[in-house]
Order: sequence, then C-alpha cells, then structure tokens
Amino acid sequence: MHQPMQGIRVLEVAQFTFVPAAAAVLADWGAEVVKVEHAERGDGQRGLVNVLGVDAIVDGSSFSPIFEGPNRGKRSIGLALEKPEARAILDRLIEQSDVFLTNFLPDARAKLHIDLEDVRRVNPDIIYVRGSGFGARGAEATKGGYDMTAFWARSGSGAGATPQEAARLAPMPAGGYGDNLGGMTIAGGIAAALYARATTGETSVVDVSLLGVGAWATQFTVNLALMAGGPPPRPPVPRHGSARNPLVGSYRTSDGRWLLFSMLQPGRYWGEFCTVVDRPDLITDPRFDTVEKLMADAPQAAEIIAEIISGRTFDEWVSLFDGIEGQWAIVQDAWGVANDTSLRENGMIATVRDSDGVDRELVANPVQFDETPARLRRGPQFAEHTDEILRDLGLTDEQLIELKIAGAVT
Repeated sequence: MHQPMQGIRVLEVAQFTFVPAAAAVLADWGAEVVKVEHAERGDGQRGLVNVLGVDAIVDGSSFSPIFEGPNRGKRSIGLALEKPEARAILDRLIEQSDVFLTNFLPDARAKLHIDLEDVRRVNPDIIYVRGSGFGARGAEATKGGYDMTAFWARSGSGAGATPQEAARLAPMPAGGYGDNLGGMTIAGGIAAALYARATTGETSVVDVSLLGVGAWATQFTVNLALMAGGPPPRPPVPRHGSARNPLVGSYRTSDGRWLLFSMLQPGRYWGEFCTVVDRPDLITDPRFDTVEKLMADAPQAAEIIAEIISGRTFDEWVSLFDGIEGQWAIVQDAWGVANDTSLRENGMIATVRDSDGVDRELVANPVQFDETPARLRRGPQFAEHTDEILRDLGLTDEQLIELKIAGAVT
C-alpha cells in the first residue's frame, strides 16, 4: 500500500487529543512518530479511566480507546524535559525530525525550551507546529482550552445546536469531537507545509486553533452574521419538517427510531415520496399540487408526513425508501455507527491488535489512498520504546543507565 508520509519523521511533545490526533493521522499515512511523554506522569490522557460517565478502559486490560484513537502507530519515550541531562536527547530527536508538533502553552514551552527559536536553533529546516485553544497571537494566546470551551462554546456550535427555549446548553455529541476535527486539520496543514518545503526549500510554522477550527465549521452562519451586521434570525422551528420544506427534517417511526430527510428540492422529490409512502393522493392535493403551495403549506404537509412515518416501523421504512432518488438517512447512535455497512465496506472500521495480543477495532481516519484502507498499529504503552529510541540515537547501555539514574528518562 502506498503511504505518502513514509520516510517523514515526526516528533510530538503534546498530550490529550487535539494535537496527538494529528500525529496519529500522519502515522496512519506512513510517518514515523516519536511521542515524548513526561518521564513520571506520561500523557495526561492515560489517566482518563472514566469520561462523561462512561468507562474508558477495558476491565482487566491495558486497552483504552480514548488513548488509542489519537496515539495509534507511535513510539513512546519517557523524557524529563526539565532535566538538563534530557536536553541532549531531545536535541538529537529534533535534529533527525521533519516535523515538531506541540500543544504546550507558551509559558511551558519557554520553561522547557521548546519554543520555535529553541527548536529551529537545533534544526533550521524543521516544520514547527502549534495547536492552541484560541490562537498564537492576541490576549488569549496564553490561555488554555479544550474542545468543549474553545471549539464548542466559543465558535458557535453549542449555541447553534441548542434550541432557544432549552434550559441548558446542548452538550457536544461525543468526547474529543472538536479535538479530532482539529487534529485532521493540523494533519492537512502539515502535509501542505511538507510539500512547500519539498518544492521551494522553505520551511513553515503551522498554527491551528480549536477556535479557528470551530469557526470554520460554523462559517455558514457566521458569514451570514457578517453580512447582516448582527446575529442572523432564528425563525421558529415547526414541530416537524422545516419552515419551507416538509421533506427536510427528522421523523419518528412507530418503534421510536428516527429518519432524517434532506430533499432540498421539494418539487422534484414530492411525487416520488408520496408514491413510496402509499399516499399518491397528496400529489394532486390542492394544498400541495405546486411547488409554491407545498412550500407555503410546508408545516401542514410535515404534520401529514409525521403521521404517515409514525405508522410503520423503522425497518419497514428502511426497506421502502431503499433506492429512492431523494436524499435521506437513518439516525444512528454510536453502536449503529460502529456497525454501519458502508463504513465497514470501505474499511473505515479497522482492526488493531492491542498490547495483550487481542484484536480490537477503532475508527480509521477518513482519508484513503489508492482505495486502500489504512492499516492501524496499536498505541504505545507508557515509555515503551525509550530504550529502543535511545539505541537508535547511538547511545550505549551504560549511557542509558546513567540517564535513568539521573531521572532524565524512563
């Protein structure tokens, strides 16, 4: 399988999901990634055994999906960056790397001497990548942020997903939601920077913020606000369908499942829809027999559709709607996604063998090359590859022992 990042070396000094997810994508694409973890504590994400009230680790196993997702395919070294003895090791790793990747805040970067100037002093050609909450410049450049704050709350997603009459803000649909989108964005930026370096010889500093990723995701509404000079109006949402199109919206089946229709040209699809649901009389109904009437009376048409959909089970409707021209989808929970036919047929749910030798499954990154699914490798145990990496750098066993006694490596 062609791996476009084969031969690229990435040095990651980061933790949690946002930036590590980018390095995981690069590893899927063939890059060699060395993950630097604190010599005592490791990546803070390793300590998350319960997330949003759900167990995040398999009982009796070392397998942790929340860590494996953004860290598969890497090697881990336990390195105490605050120790003088560790600096020479870090510099050797910087020297041989194409990309340096971090999400440490400015104060921490300065304290550990891993700022742009520190890294470029060792390797002038390295691509330096910063992931941040709110951007690398401005008053909030030193402020920490998670996807729940910088991506969901600040960038409009949370407000957009919350009904106006709601008593609380709608939560993110999944843990790491903005982090994973941000990681994919960073991976794309790195790919562009590597291409630029290969074609022009010029290296780059790549900056991606969770706030910026969130604003990009909500740009349709934000751009409308910019045009209007204020927040765009939020018209009342009818109980079913949309204000001008009964074939856009969610409808509940008789057994409590949901179908979502997104047929943006109601006149084009109305006849087919009415035929499939066995209500051809609605095609010539004087309330809906033109596109203009259908749109004007959309709420009334949507009430009829809701009654129709509630009369059959989910499976019955899935069978009836199979192959129609109009756009629709089943609404799935996480288990449904995990077993989605199209995801599995396209290799988007991939097998990975964990450190205990047990085959597990993870969601693959959505980019494929040459119609070939990514082959996933498990994430590293804490500091699993320290000795291996140090030997690759040419250190002797005696030097390894000295570094361990000094507390510089684990």
